[in-house]
Amino acid sequence: MIAPVVDASWLTAHPEAVIADVRYYLDGRSAAEAYAGGHIPGAVRIDMDAVLANPASREEGRHPLPDPERFAAGMSAAGISDSTPVVAYDDAGGAMAGRLVWMLRMLGHDAALLDGGLATWEGGLTSEVPAPGSTEFTAREWPADALATIDDAATGDFVIDARAPERYRGESEPLDARPGHIPGARNYPLTGNLGANGRFLSPAELRVRFAEVAVASEVISSCGSGVTACHNLIAMEHAGLGRGRLYPGSWSQWSATDRPAATNAVD
Repeated sequence: MIAPVVDASWLTAHPEAVIADVRYYLDGRSAAEAYAGGHIPGAVRIDMDAVLANPASREEGRHPLPDPERFAAGMSAAGISDSTPVVAYDDAGGAMAGRLVWMLRMLGHDAALLDGGLATWEGGLTSEVPAPGSTEFTAREWPADALATIDDAATGDFVIDARAPERYRGESEPLDARPGHIPGARNYPLTGNLGANGRFLSPAELRVRFAEVAVASEVISSCGSGVTACHNLIAMEHAGLGRGRLYPGSWSQWSATDRPAATNAVD
């Protein structure tokens, strides 16, 4: 399997890879318009809500994992087959594109984040939309051992939260039912995985960042709705710590229940 993070030179050496534009915004901006305004040549657009999630619900959160058939149909429509390598990017350091990369890698598919994303792409942009060929991506069930339930998150010894510190501490909550975080969860903001240049820290630097983690399999990764949590999972894998589990519902599911919420930095 390819590394979870690759650079533009890797793309140049692997023209067979499909480039996926996975920009997504929570502030009302249109990802479709952003893609139309300019994207990496050859990149196909992957819609977060249509392909990478089932419809939101109070019971499952804002971005439940999509049904396998829904995901497979989206991959096939984008020209991604069972054997097609995928390199995904966004304009947020991989915060959104990490969802696609993690989902594909969870299924054993070659996929990686483009290090630095759109901000560090130097090859020029285009508004030309590619016409993907006919492909078949097999629908497969999500591996249970890669996922954590709300009960797992309640009892897990090592739950991490990728949200910004002010949301983790409960000082701000613009999206979900109430402020705070899962009691006992540690705050690992996804921005801490990146250097000042917007690229991932080196594996050695990431191992320092995740010094509390012996092996990622002990970790349950959460965030607001199971999207940016994937960034921490990719960072741990990039660091050589293995693979952790995703709590897909994350705070959007937890906060809609009567389970306790913590609002302090240290529980």
